Amino acid sequence: MRIAFALTGALCAAAMTSTAIAAKPTTQNRAEIPAEFRWDFSAIYPSWAAWEDGMKDMDARMDAFVTMKGTLARGPARLLEAYRAYDEIGKLQYRVYRYPQLQRDVDTRDQNVAGRFQRVGAAFAKFATATAWFQPELLDIPEATVKGWIEQTPALAPYRFTILDSFRQKAHVLDAKGERLLSLASRFNGSPPSIYQELSTSDIKFPTIKLSDGKDVVLSPGNYGALLESNPNQADRARAAAAHVGTYGATANTYGAIYNGLLQRDWFVAQARNFDTTLDAALDGNAIPRAVVETLIDATRSGSAPFQRYARLRQKLLGLPTYHLYDSFVPVFRSDKTYPYEKARELVIASVAPLGDDYVAKYRKFVSGGRVDVYENEGKKSGAYNAGVYGVGPYLLMNYNDTLDAAFTLAHEGGHAMHTVLSFESQPFVTADYTIFVAEVASTTNERFLLDELLAQTSDPKERFLLLQHAVDSIVGTFYTQVLFADFELRAHRLVEKGEPVTTEALNGLYAGVLKDYWGDALTADDFYKYTWARISHFFDTPYYVYQYATCFASSAQLYGAMTTGTPESRRAATARYLTLLKSGGNDHPMAQLKKAGVDLTQRATIQAVIDQMDKLVSQMEQEAAKIR
Repeated sequence: MRIAFALTGALCAAAMTSTAIAAKPTTQNRAEIPAEFRWDFSAIYPSWAAWEDGMKDMDARMDAFVTMKGTLARGPARLLEAYRAYDEIGKLQYRVYRYPQLQRDVDTRDQNVAGRFQRVGAAFAKFATATAWFQPELLDIPEATVKGWIEQTPALAPYRFTILDSFRQKAHVLDAKGERLLSLASRFNGSPPSIYQELSTSDIKFPTIKLSDGKDVVLSPGNYGALLESNPNQADRARAAAAHVGTYGATANTYGAIYNGLLQRDWFVAQARNFDTTLDAALDGNAIPRAVVETLIDATRSGSAPFQRYARLRQKLLGLPTYHLYDSFVPVFRSDKTYPYEKARELVIASVAPLGDDYVAKYRKFVSGGRVDVYENEGKKSGAYNAGVYGVGPYLLMNYNDTLDAAFTLAHEGGHAMHTVLSFESQPFVTADYTIFVAEVASTTNERFLLDELLAQTSDPKERFLLLQHAVDSIVGTFYTQVLFADFELRAHRLVEKGEPVTTEALNGLYAGVLKDYWGDALTADDFYKYTWARISHFFDTPYYVYQYATCFASSAQLYGAMTTGTPESRRAATARYLTLLKSGGNDHPMAQLKKAGVDLTQRATIQAVIDQMDKLVSQMEQEAAKIR
């Protein structure tokens, strides 16, 4: 039994109205950004006092849950009572966790909020210790007996998958004393990501550089990303990349020590639970075969030729004597078109029309206001994510900058949100959360729908080329790059498993090595990029996460194809299967859920299909470029 916070959430209440397209705020002072573009936390709790009451309520329910120890074997009624009690605690955990966490992320400098968030971590650790008895006690009951109770007790039906999955994992559950010992260590498990968060967000000082036009720019993550995409001067991009990545390199020894702590933590847990490798330990919870990751990496390494061919095409069209990573974001052809947030919001809504009126209506509700924190502000966490609050809804973080990429990020995160909306509506609490393994299917599918919408709205060859380029860049960023990251972190974990030292030099060498393996001689390697591992937050927060971007991309490509090609009947059937996937939450193992939807990731051909798609798109780009020139 555990609480796994989903990436996404449920619906917000207001309906979106048609308004004039507002300009992006010129300020980074959060208080001066209009409220409609900021999160409204009142749906979670109206005040910190109410949050304190929630903490007390959760604590009391935790104490009551502990009194159930020793009662599970008495029959199905007591087992049902325990699971229902845990559900109620879980619903509270969503609220008491997200209320400070979300507020921390929009101003990481606020230490009062950070302190409250730490209190939540301590409360969760206390609960893990106090309930360490549950799994061993459940698994002491014969599985046949528990199955009989489920058959005889209809109210236990929602818990069937969860209960039987516990028995599947029995070999890796310790006795009560062992589970208690591991739970005591759990509060230290969050130390590496917490330290990384403070170092890379709260304490980091990004440099200011002077560009070739004489302007100064502070290389915050948002400014840096926008510069690489919009600045046509290679020397400016080179200077920005060296300064931004170099900021992490300046404290690389500290980042290395943090990462070593995380790797050691993962290996400790894997050994304590009787797993052969950290990868096995990470995959077992969702019953993912190790071969899925190993096949993904092997097939992608072998299929790097289209990836490299794309780099060479870009170098040729950009007229560059050498090609570097910092050149991979600037458009080959330029357009002065911008995508203000409110325009992008309407585009992403229109793009999902193929999924039906009900989906569109729910999507419109979600983006209506108060649930999307749109613009960058001082102290705000970089990037984008969608965080769910059960019984309240999704909260989507953006750092929107009016670019095409930002519009696609909105579509991506909106896909996460709708996945959760449908899962929370269709599933009981115990199976409402979908797994990370399927999380990126909905997001990348929505990106593809947005691409179709944008292509349908223009006949300009340059605009179409830019959109086509974005499609290829999506494969580069969501597939090839994520497999490269997965390759690195698998190798890093294997250092610890083999008892080899994890030093900054070793990590730099690993990262430089995978860059060479995937890019080959299509890329001129810059030495400072060896520090890139230090700025990839997923490495420090959720190990063995990033490979799932690639498997999900492969899955969504196959599902999208089924929904948009073939006979009307076959497309309708594929769409129904897809929506069923989004509604299924965590009611089965993710590999099984995807197979029901029409995807088998055990087949190398599923991965190869993305590589073949990349090859075809690059060829199409070559043809379109010739027409434009």
